[in-house]
Amino acid sequence: MLKNKLKAVLFGLSIALAVPAAQTAMAQDKELIVATDTGFVPFEFKDGDKYTGFDIDLFEAIAKEAGLKFKWQPMDFNGIIPGLQTKNLDAAIAGMTIREDRKEVVDFSDPYYDSGLAILVMAKDADKIKSVEDLANKEIAVKTGTGSVDFVKEHVPTAKMKLFPNIDNAFLDLQTGRVDAVVHDTPNVQYYANTAGKGRVAVTAKLRSGDFYGIAFPKGSDLVEKVNAALKTLRDNGEYDKIHAKWFGEGAQ
Repeated sequence: MLKNKLKAVLFGLSIALAVPAAQTAMAQDKELIVATDTGFVPFEFKDGDKYTGFDIDLFEAIAKEAGLKFKWQPMDFNGIIPGLQTKNLDAAIAGMTIREDRKEVVDFSDPYYDSGLAILVMAKDADKIKSVEDLANKEIAVKTGTGSVDFVKEHVPTAKMKLFPNIDNAFLDLQTGRVDAVVHDTPNVQYYANTAGKGRVAVTAKLRSGDFYGIAFPKGSDLVEKVNAALKTLRDNGEYDKIHAKWFGEGAQ
């Protein structure tokens, strides 16, 4: 009888120990859902039937280094933070500036890119709009939910803002004369001015620097530490520099 009771206790103990181990294995095998913007060249954009860009390459390298399985969830930028708050998303990399108000509702990785804001205008207007003061009373295209909205509200209160969920449509409105300027992240407008808008548009002023992009997570996510460690390794071993040079050239930034 005693022997049977001992067997039962040992069996129960083995089950109890096996459950956490199984849960840990399941957690490690979980396929993460990682959000990215639908169109933020050259950080993330669709090329044919797949997404590519600096952010895409960087997170794929981070995931490989950290041993993470994931799938992309492309979406409009203004839906990303709500998705993280509800934990429908496990992470997001989308050229997202680390801001105090955002840090109240999501966690961020260490900074991975130093950005800023700049003015983009038609080349013919480059001599007319060269500073933030020149934006007064102008119609300005900005991307919904970004720092450019707050900047224009604070520094150009007389301007009329036109909001776009996708910055590509803002560039189109500029080229068709429906807005006077675009205020957006410096690397994005510089890339556009040197590719699709070359010869037709011009970057006339950098308005602000020292804005850093970070990878966002739900509050309390244990992924933050893993991603930071992987990001540091990529910086130390030169892989980050290779990815950066691919999209912005040697010595850029």
